[in-house]
Amino acid sequence: MRQRRLMDGSRTWLVGLFGLLIVAAIALGQRPALLASDPVVVDGTAVPDIGPLPTSVPMPPTNLNYKAKVDLGKQLYFDGRLSKSGAISCAFCHNPGTGFADPRQTSIGIGGGVGGRQSPTVYNTGFNHVQFWDGRAASLEEQAIGPIHNPIEMGETHENVVAKLSKIKGYREQFQAVFGTDVNLQGLAEAIAAYERTVISTDSDFDKYVTGNKRAMTESAIRGMAVFKGKGRCLLCHNGPNFTDNQFHNLGVPQVGPLKEDLGRYNVTRDERDKGALKTPTLRSIAETAPYMHDGAFATLEATVDFLDEGGGANSNLSPLIKKQGLSKGEKTDLIEFLKALSGEPIKFVMPKLP
Repeated sequence: MRQRRLMDGSRTWLVGLFGLLIVAAIALGQRPALLASDPVVVDGTAVPDIGPLPTSVPMPPTNLNYKAKVDLGKQLYFDGRLSKSGAISCAFCHNPGTGFADPRQTSIGIGGGVGGRQSPTVYNTGFNHVQFWDGRAASLEEQAIGPIHNPIEMGETHENVVAKLSKIKGYREQFQAVFGTDVNLQGLAEAIAAYERTVISTDSDFDKYVTGNKRAMTESAIRGMAVFKGKGRCLLCHNGPNFTDNQFHNLGVPQVGPLKEDLGRYNVTRDERDKGALKTPTLRSIAETAPYMHDGAFATLEATVDFLDEGGGANSNLSPLIKKQGLSKGEKTDLIEFLKALSGEPIKFVMPKLP
């Protein structure tokens, strides 16, 4: 069900209602979006404020993280043997060197096949309650095994992957140690998801600023934060500590790449209102993850800001949240400086040794 926006009202009423939404989401077995303590009203709509991330990532009770499982998941993440050709790993399209994303406009898979979408970053996916641009996966575990049997991505079958890994002594031993089982698809999914939940972008200049270090952000970035929360109206979709509402919006992005049309969330819900709507990405470490939008239509942050400043693109199903903003050149410069201030501390990374 599409999230409905809350109209302006008293702060007490808003906070209480947000609390009820969290309770309702938990009762339905869904993880709610990350909410700040005090809602902010932007253009008549109440949204969660931005702020530092929680100190821990939500984990399903059926897949708790511990070192041996994370280590196994990291090996699997970088192992091309999950693909039919033996050359395409998860890291092929979600590269740690490029913000755990893909620097290509749209991703390339087995046999040089070109995908229709740009691979989103793995950063902070553990905070998302749905995965993929269209939200078709309800968990990281489900997402982790989806590309394996995608004919354009890894082009393999789940059965063949399990059979291949079962022939490798190191994997057999690790699955026994971690899960107490032979190699199996569920364990593979849980291990990769466990590793992905450790890929976190945080401790940015923004985080340092909002937690007390008023010298952490430049004057330009501070002004840009005001544009982000005010005139730029960015907060309407990029809200909460992870800078995403985890909802789906049609921005009228020009369709490039092999797809003539991307129906987005409609392919999951079959709701006409969802045609062309795609998930709001996190803005954390956004400066590392060019190009931008679901199809990599824009090579730079500057081009992306210009597009949104003009009110997106012409589309019969354009989100009502997308409006022409009329930002000045200086305001755009400040806004981009703020976006750069969302880059987290570098993750210390060592390539795993594969069995």
